Amino acid sequence: MAREPIPTWFFVLVVVRDGDRFLLVQERKHGQTWYLPAGRVEPGETLTQAALRETWEEAGLRVALDGVLRVEHSPSPGSCRVRVLFTAHVVPGAPSQEPEDALQIRFVTLDELAALPLRGPDVRAIFAAVAAGHPVYPLSLIAHERAPFANS
Repeated sequence: MAREPIPTWFFVLVVVRDGDRFLLVQERKHGQTWYLPAGRVEPGETLTQAALRETWEEAGLRVALDGVLRVEHSPSPGSCRVRVLFTAHVVPGAPSQEPEDALQIRFVTLDELAALPLRGPDVRAIFAAVAAGHPVYPLSLIAHERAPFANS
């Protein structure tokens, strides 16, 4: 039986950590609230490329991805959303630029989050999970279809 394809949107979120501080961007949209660098994956772009691009565009920072915090799959009757949460750190000495897609950026502690209008409660939950040592999985968890396994 033929089935209709399900429109699926892929998003990346990047948790950039520096010790006990986490990167937030004040968004131009969404009521100028604070969120982590995030956005939709563009056609032809890998998840990791999207994570690096979004962090550059939104925060003006070059980061190195450390791993995958989790993959969220949220189906609905007419479509589906997939979010991949990465962890990262700023590349020391790398060039930076003024953020293209944000009003400002800030590294904050968990305690400092309470003073900022956040886009949603998931920001605190994500940062708290990372601070508490939630497992971070290797980037090799994400691979191109039929890519060889590292040990084969």
